Amino acid sequence: MSIFEELQRRGYIKQLTHEEEIKKALETEKVTFYIGFDPTADSLHVGHFIAMMFMAHMQKAGHRPIALLGGGTAMIGDPSGKTDMRSMLTREDIERNIVGIKKQMQRFIDFREDKAILLNNADWLMDLNYVDFLRDIGIHFSVNNMLRAESIKQRMEKGLSFLEFNYMLMQGYDFLYLNQHHGCTMQLGGDDQWSNMLAGIDLVRRKERKTAFAMTCTLLTNAEGQKMGKTVNGALWLDPEKTPVYDFYQYWRNVDDRDVVKCLKLLTFVDIDEIERIEALEGQDINEAKKLLAFEVTKLVHGEEEADKAKSAAEALFGGGTDLSNVPTIEITKEDLSKSLLEILLAGGVFPSKAEGRRNIEQGGVSIGEEKISNIHHQLKETDFEEDYLLVKKGKKKIYRILMVH
Repeated sequence: MSIFEELQRRGYIKQLTHEEEIKKALETEKVTFYIGFDPTADSLHVGHFIAMMFMAHMQKAGHRPIALLGGGTAMIGDPSGKTDMRSMLTREDIERNIVGIKKQMQRFIDFREDKAILLNNADWLMDLNYVDFLRDIGIHFSVNNMLRAESIKQRMEKGLSFLEFNYMLMQGYDFLYLNQHHGCTMQLGGDDQWSNMLAGIDLVRRKERKTAFAMTCTLLTNAEGQKMGKTVNGALWLDPEKTPVYDFYQYWRNVDDRDVVKCLKLLTFVDIDEIERIEALEGQDINEAKKLLAFEVTKLVHGEEEADKAKSAAEALFGGGTDLSNVPTIEITKEDLSKSLLEILLAGGVFPSKAEGRRNIEQGGVSIGEEKISNIHHQLKETDFEEDYLLVKKGKKKIYRILMVH
C-alpha cells in the first residue's frame, strides 16, 4: 500500500494541491517536506500531535521531514484560527520553549544520519533587511488575495494588526528558503494553514520557476466538531509536568464512542486493517478499543513503561485490580488534617483554581467512597483512613489516592 493510500485511509488528508503529481512523487522519489511549529509554549499539545504523526508516517515511508521551529515567526504571531492578537513573546521565552519542544519531537521523529532535519527560522528571518525583503518578496504578494484568505478574513472584523498581516509573507519565505537550501518541495500542516501554504507555493513558483506542493491534515475535532484536547485544567499537553501521564491516559480512555476509531487512525500506528475491523464493533468491544487507544497514544508520547503504569492504575481503580501504586497520589501528614479537603485537593493539582474546586464541591462533584462532599470546609479525620490512604472521586471518572505518610 502506498503512503498516499495509507494517509487517505487513515483520514489525514483534508486538502492538497496537484494530487496526481503528489501521488507520483511519493511513490517514486524521496520527498523532502516540512511542517512548521511556532514555539508559543514550552511544550507541544495534542493539537500538534496529529501533525507529528503525519510527519512520522511520511518518514516511515522513506521521505525526509524538516521540523521547522518558528523562532522568527513566533515573534510576529500567526493570526490563523485566532480571534484576538496573540500575546507577544520575548526572545528568551521563545528560546526556552524551543528547548522543551525539541525534546518531545525526538520521540516521534528520527533525526539521526540526516533522516530528518530540525531547523529554526529565526536563523534566516531575524537578519532580514526590511526594505530588501519588501522589494524581493513583498512584490510577489497580492493584498487582494491576502484579504481573501480565511485566516485574514476572520480577523478583519475584530482588527488585524499590520504586524500579523506580515505573517503570511514570512511563512511563504520559509518555504522558499527551505526549497533553495534544503531541496524542500512540499509543505504539510493543519488545515487552518491552507492560505499560508498556497502563498508559499506561489512564491516558490515565481522565484524559482519550480512546482511545489502542499497537503493539509484534518484538525483534531470530536464528533461535535469541537477541537479535541481541551480539559478542565486547560490544554492536553504532551509534557507530563503540565498534564500528568495518568490524566493523559484517562483522557483517551474516556473519549466519546464516536471518536475512538478516528483517534486510532490519526494518533496511533495500529495497523489500518485492524482499525477498520474495530470500526465494525460495538458495545463492550468499543470499550476494549478505548483501552487500546489510551495505551497506544500514551506509549507514543510517554514511553511504554509510563503507559503500563497508567494502565495498571486505571485497572486498579476501575477494573478490580489491587495495585494502587500508580494511581494519582496526594501525600499528606497528620498536620495536614487541619486543612480543608478543598485545600488538600488544590495543593495536589486536582483543580486549576480555588473557584473551580469550590464549584465542584458545592455541585456534588466530589465524593469519598459513596459519600458526596458538599461542604467546602469539610476536613478529613484520622478515622477516615481505614488503611493509610483513602480514595477521593472527582466526577465519575477521576479518582485520586490521598496517602497518609507517617
